Amino acid sequence: MELRWPSWLSRRSRDGRLSQLNPSAFQNSTLAELAWQRARHASTRWAIWGAVVGVLIGLVLFAPASWLAHAVSRASEQRLLLADAQGTIWNGSAQVVLTGGLGSRDASALPGRLRWQLRPRFNGMELRVNQACCLDRELLVQVRLGLNRYQIILPAQPQALGQWPAAWLAGLGTPFNTMQLGGVLRITSNGMTLEAVQGRWRVVGGVDFDLLGVSSRLSTLDTLGSYRFSVRGGAGTGETATMNLETLEGALRLKGSGQWAGARARFRGEASAAEGQEAALNNLLNIIGRRQGATSVISIG
Repeated sequence: MELRWPSWLSRRSRDGRLSQLNPSAFQNSTLAELAWQRARHASTRWAIWGAVVGVLIGLVLFAPASWLAHAVSRASEQRLLLADAQGTIWNGSAQVVLTGGLGSRDASALPGRLRWQLRPRFNGMELRVNQACCLDRELLVQVRLGLNRYQIILPAQPQALGQWPAAWLAGLGTPFNTMQLGGVLRITSNGMTLEAVQGRWRVVGGVDFDLLGVSSRLSTLDTLGSYRFSVRGGAGTGETATMNLETLEGALRLKGSGQWAGARARFRGEASAAEGQEAALNNLLNIIGRRQGATSVISIG
């Protein structure tokens, strides 16, 4: 029986010797393997990047409403809370709560839930807010973002923004929690911009807070009166806004003024009784501020 070598091995050169194997065959095989490994590594990297991008997109699209609630709490130093936040930062709802700040035990919630829609715009965000109990119509707020700054813009409104129960203010603590106010809080604005630059606030425009038909359990009078608290900012680059308190009508007379600069507010005011109402308002005047004769001095900051 004759043994036969494989044809590739039995090739002979012209001089009769076995020809050597062609080294290019091994080189081609090695290069192909390296190319395959590079392609595999590249596909793995793309898969990882795809997963990371997918997670980031998911976080942006489905970011929980609690993130927005945390931002509001931090910006207001825990005086305004979005409790029981549900949904996402883009479409969500929460219960609005006023508190006295960090460590305060006072809290007061509005009835019903606040509902919002947040939409990105080319220069920031647009916020649309609805609340059946208090807002007369949808409230539009614009948020513009910049380098180390942002603006909160409240457009001019031809009518009042809405009405809130004055009792809600009890959540702010002293003296509102003691006075237990009745009546209505109405907010109007001719357009206002709050701008934060590296943590410092600036106000442009103005807003009015009207307390109408105010009553208190500390007085025997059915109605104390109606009052207006105004905040006005300059149109220039100054950081100081003015505050003013005046009496529209009523037995309890309030007046005062102050300034809001950056994160600090200073206010000085006086409370007194209209002629003939001193006895009915004596207890309330002792609570509002520091008593000085017939008046009570209100001091903040």
